[in-house]
Amino acid sequence: MKTEMYAYLEGRDRVVLPSGTSNFEDAFERWLDPDKTAIACIDMHRGHIGPEDDLTCPCPRARAKIPAHDMFHRMARAIDIPIIHVQHWQRHGGIDDLNSKQYNRMANWRVLYELYLPPNPSMDQHSWEGTKWLDIMVEEEEGDYYIRTKKRLSSFVPTDFEFLLRQLDIKNLVLTGTMTDACVLSTAFDAANRDFRVIVPGDIVAGASEEAEAAALLVTSLHLGLVTDGPALIREWYARKGVAVPWELDGIEKMTEASGILEDAEVFA
Repeated sequence: MKTEMYAYLEGRDRVVLPSGTSNFEDAFERWLDPDKTAIACIDMHRGHIGPEDDLTCPCPRARAKIPAHDMFHRMARAIDIPIIHVQHWQRHGGIDDLNSKQYNRMANWRVLYELYLPPNPSMDQHSWEGTKWLDIMVEEEEGDYYIRTKKRLSSFVPTDFEFLLRQLDIKNLVLTGTMTDACVLSTAFDAANRDFRVIVPGDIVAGASEEAEAAALLVTSLHLGLVTDGPALIREWYARKGVAVPWELDGIEKMTEASGILEDAEVFA
């Protein structure tokens, strides 16, 4: 490692990463190689994180972290790490989910929703093609990539996400976006099962609640990938590139410390 790179185990115990393991001497060195890395930003669109009071599937914790996403992605782009915007994207009218003709119509998450939250009529149009709810709410730049056929929790289902990653010769996949305990976790499982090295910056992703985030990051850290912080990743990547770390990260451990949070997102005190 070029820096004192670390990861969290079980979401709480921080350990400095070695170069590798007893039977793969540079496993973690490769895991942090910026030249083989891409960032998948999942579902950071209006239906989840817009400013409206009435959203199709509100994720206020993710809205609060829009500035952290923008800063992290911007710093990654500066050293040529590709950003892939992955969106839950359904045909207008709901045939892919709400109005499916299958015996068990509606995705499981949609059926389960009302067991713990009140009915939300706006959810009927969640991620419908042609609606404003698919407007991306984080910064986009020329050269970013897009996956717009995700119809369930995983970024791999039923999309060409893996095809794009293979064409980019990506081995290490960083996951940002929302929700940590749903689409991020599901994507982490599918990526790990396809032998991509998974990295989740826990200070950037956001879930349904603090407890749900912690549970998802715990599972990820034990079985799927490295859970760390955004600034630590930037420092390691920049050191490998021989580039000076942006001054905004001086003395910073969490990306939200440098970026701040949206003033109208009071979910983080």
